[in-house]
Amino acid sequence: MQALTPTSFTGKITWLGSVPNRDTPEITTVALSEMPLTFAGAEGEVHAGLTRPSCGRVSLQYPRETRIRNTRQISIVCATELAKIAAELNLDSIDPAWLGASIVVDGIPDFSHVPPSSRLQSQDGVTLTVDMQNLPCVLPAKTIERAKPGHGKTFKAAAKGMRGVTAWVEREGTLRLGDTLTLHVPDQRAWMAQPDLFEK
Repeated sequence: MQALTPTSFTGKITWLGSVPNRDTPEITTVALSEMPLTFAGAEGEVHAGLTRPSCGRVSLQYPRETRIRNTRQISIVCATELAKIAAELNLDSIDPAWLGASIVVDGIPDFSHVPPSSRLQSQDGVTLTVDMQNLPCVLPAKTIERAKPGHGKTFKAAAKGMRGVTAWVEREGTLRLGDTLTLHVPDQRAWMAQPDLFEK
C-alpha cells in the first residue's frame, strides 16, 4: 500500500521569484527564469535554510526565536486564486512579487487547501513537500498599497483562504518556468475530531 497517491491534477509553473533580503518595509522580489533548489531551499533567498527562528505562526508551540526545522522555505501561490484576490481588491491583477511568492502554479483547484504533506513533483523529479496553508500578513498589504494606493489595506481579508501554501525541498534539483508539477496526496482519510477540541 502506498502512503502517497499521485493524482491527475497538475499545475504549470507560470512565475518564479526570490526575496533576497528583509531590508525594506515592503517586500522586494526578483523574478527568475529558473530556481536551483537544495535541501536548504533556494540559495540566496531570505526564507532559505535547514532551520529557522520560530515566528508568531507557532507561538503556541515555542517561544519566539526558537531554532526549529524550516518547513517554510518556499511560498507557492495559485494563479486562479491570485485572480480572485485581485478582483476583491478591484485590481486587474496581482503581481506575485508583491506577495514575496516563490512559485505561481496554474491548474490545481482549491490549491490553498491541498492536504499538508502533499507533494508537488516536477517532470524532472524535483519534489516539494507542502507544510500547510500560508496565512495573509501585513507585508504584502503594505507592498500592494505602495504600488497601488487605496488597494492594499484590505489584502488580509481578501486573501483569506487563498494565500497559497508553504513548502520545503524533499528532492533537490532545478525548477524552470513552464515546468509541470504533479500533485501527490497522502493516502489517508480526513482527520475526525470532537468539535470541542478547537474551542477556546
